[in-house]
Amino acid sequence: MSTATTTPQRDAAPPEDTRHTRRFGLPVATALVMGNIIGGGIFLLPASVAPYGTVSLVAFGILTLGAIALALVFGRLAHRLPRTGGPYVYARAAFGDFAGFLAAWSYWITAWVSNAALAVAAVGYLDVLVPVHASKPATIAAALAFQWLPALANLAGTRYVGAVQLVATVLKFVPLLLVAVGGLFFFDSAKLGPFHPGGGSALGAVSASAAILLFSYLGVESAAVSAGEVRDPRRNVGRATVLGTLGAAAVYLLGTLSVFGTVAHDRLVTSTAPFSDAVNAMFGGSWGGAAVACMAMVSMLGALNGWTLLSAQAPYAAARDGLFPKVFTVKRRGVPTAGVLVTVVLASLLTVYNYTAGTKGVFEILVLVTTFTATVPYLLSTAAQIHFLLSGQSEKVSRARLARDGLLATAALGFSFWLVAGSGYAAVYQGVLFLFAGVPVYAWRAARRQRAAAQGVNPGPGA
Repeated sequence: MSTATTTPQRDAAPPEDTRHTRRFGLPVATALVMGNIIGGGIFLLPASVAPYGTVSLVAFGILTLGAIALALVFGRLAHRLPRTGGPYVYARAAFGDFAGFLAAWSYWITAWVSNAALAVAAVGYLDVLVPVHASKPATIAAALAFQWLPALANLAGTRYVGAVQLVATVLKFVPLLLVAVGGLFFFDSAKLGPFHPGGGSALGAVSASAAILLFSYLGVESAAVSAGEVRDPRRNVGRATVLGTLGAAAVYLLGTLSVFGTVAHDRLVTSTAPFSDAVNAMFGGSWGGAAVACMAMVSMLGALNGWTLLSAQAPYAAARDGLFPKVFTVKRRGVPTAGVLVTVVLASLLTVYNYTAGTKGVFEILVLVTTFTATVPYLLSTAAQIHFLLSGQSEKVSRARLARDGLLATAALGFSFWLVAGSGYAAVYQGVLFLFAGVPVYAWRAARRQRAAAQGVNPGPGA
């Protein structure tokens, strides 16, 4: 068991074929952050929060400030501990093995559940072109295809992951900017709908809609999680994190406002492709909506491409320290192949289950579960930053930035607690079940390591 002051050793990865491996520079790292933040979330979330009314725009503004605070905290943590694993590395360095394991486990759950949610969102836009929702088998097959194509790109190597990410990030900005900027010229305040149509307090509606909207900001930590694959991570991870988050925030706020002002509220509540509906409302006909649907699907494939890589990085880092099974250390062409395969299989099974169970609002259910599981590594990361600041660890803390870093970490911590409260009892219940399922896994790994140590055997990474 690591002590709270033990810093994990740096990765000592074995030599591998570098033909398909390439470290990310600042542009690709920024594209990774923006690509993972601006994925399928923004293309479906305006419809998901429409039942809460325009009060959800207030939630979006607050959420943006919290996301920027988190981005700055991750940037500072990555500067101090520039290793692959992100939240896992920070939690383990500050609080020991068990905290590190919980961060890795919950982040891993967030990643593959998010992949399932993104696939569901992508199918909604595919339905604009081909009516797949008329057949449940066709819907399931389409969702699985959206998950497995990015997985195959990842297995081809990080060189191709970066290329796909750049192309998808550029293409996704076409429909987003078209609606975000062009929609302002067609804006009609009469279509906004009521400010707070439901019962209860407006504050409760802000918290509830923010819990759904958090899904649109998942990925803030992307560059930090993949720090080991970024060139000059102490410099580039923080910059990519902040630049990617600020760019995504600007597009998000304008895009959501434009959708609210171009699509009638009663139609938006039931929409499965709100951006396509917005373009159709702006220009008439259906050609614009079909074009946007194509671009939205490319965007979601790019997000799935990036999230598939991230979903393998956290268990890879934990497995190298012996906290996850050894199979997760298998790495080829710069990509943890076992992590990619296990992740896509779990996401596929979850997708099939949700569709076959006849659950309504599959996207919203998956989103709220990821809201809770994402806050666990966020809470542990911000708590680690506060720990470093208060413990006076000079090698991890810049005295000149002590006050600023302390304020940001406190704001990010409070923001994470607010998100847990807003995600609702059902999401917390399901999220806790997912989280606690990892405790037996940790007990098994810890027992193996302790038994090997007692026998005088070096268990090695991932033993």
